[in-house]
Amino acid sequence: MKEEIMEISGSVLLHLVNDKTVTIIDIRSVEAYNGWKLQHEKRGGHIKNARSLPVKWTNYIDWIEVVRFKNILPEHKIIIYGYDKKDIDIVARRFLKSGFTDVNAYYGFRDEWTADPEKPMDRLEKYTQLVSADWVKSLINGEKPDHYDNKRFIIVHAHYRNRDAYLSGHIPGAIDMDTLALEAPETWNRRLPGEIKAALEQHGITADTTVVLYGKFMFPDNADEFPGSAAGDIGAIRNAFIMLYAGVKDVRILNGGFQSWEDAGFEISYTDVPKQEVSDFGAKIPEHPELAVDTPQAKKMIAAPDAEIVCVRSYKEYIGEVSGYNYIEPRGRIPGAVFADCGSDAYHMENYRNNDHTTREYHEIAAIWESNGITPDKYLAFYCGTGWRGSEAWFNAWLMGWPKVSVYDGGWFEWSSDPENPVETGVPAEVG
Repeated sequence: MKEEIMEISGSVLLHLVNDKTVTIIDIRSVEAYNGWKLQHEKRGGHIKNARSLPVKWTNYIDWIEVVRFKNILPEHKIIIYGYDKKDIDIVARRFLKSGFTDVNAYYGFRDEWTADPEKPMDRLEKYTQLVSADWVKSLINGEKPDHYDNKRFIIVHAHYRNRDAYLSGHIPGAIDMDTLALEAPETWNRRLPGEIKAALEQHGITADTTVVLYGKFMFPDNADEFPGSAAGDIGAIRNAFIMLYAGVKDVRILNGGFQSWEDAGFEISYTDVPKQEVSDFGAKIPEHPELAVDTPQAKKMIAAPDAEIVCVRSYKEYIGEVSGYNYIEPRGRIPGAVFADCGSDAYHMENYRNNDHTTREYHEIAAIWESNGITPDKYLAFYCGTGWRGSEAWFNAWLMGWPKVSVYDGGWFEWSSDPENPVETGVPAEVG
């Protein structure tokens, strides 16, 4: 039994990249894993087939539960790499203390692996649209962060009818935006093009503005009158979806939301920043109508062999045990919808998020989807109850570069309001 960290060479690791009994672990930040070059390495991204397990997470009491959730098992050969030897050894020792016996360290990632184009790497295709707190801080400090070549940006603190979430602490210089500015409370669908145009102009946003959105997770409670008011992290991505649909060219999400800003220890502002209205959005809305699907098109997709309507709801909602909302009475699902479990309820996305609210490792999301027949070759429309969770699932697929992805904007709320539309409940029967 090995009881110490064993160093492994790049040449040996190269032969183990595709070995299913080996688990390669990247302990850098999720941003570095996704593709950002944070220490001037030759290539951005991660070693092919590596898993993301940032050293930051070793501070969590339930660290070993995270490891188990990622299906990293004691019988696996573990190979750990990162930027810093000290951090690599911290994680390696944690594995040894947790009963893992074959624990190895690779110290040559930055200088050896990334410098050799023959050594396989991978990255999130649109990683630049998912930014870190450091990137945002550099931006507001007047610097020129990587992959930013614009002259105008706006930081947006998104919320749903909860300005207190903003006033109780936000990123310096950020304005607030209620999701109601872009979606109508009667249907929770995106607003009409003219209304979206007016709202964006009122918030100082043009098609050419770089918009960085984030929200604040405040522990939503279904017993509250408006549970979504505490789920600003999801609301931010909902606003991002509608902005991209409208035609904003450069939309970024602060990965982890306000939690990431707090975790970085950066300054928090309590100033109510006034919005600077602009005269014209600068493009015809919607610039990207293909991103949104409405009920007639959703019905065609259900019948099409090369398309899927994807249900991003909790299992209890999917089988009709609950509606999921205090303002929706009908229970059930759209017949033929493929299940893509969001998590526990309408205001949480645990299955798409890490413990620190950053986006889950994209390989894990893709693997779960593909096991359910949700694949990038199909035309996909993600839906939930009213659009928030569907937008977040869509955002993950969009980041991965999946080419034919959209949001069925009406979702369960619109579908179930028409008694002519068929509904299914219960556990789906197995086919075949």
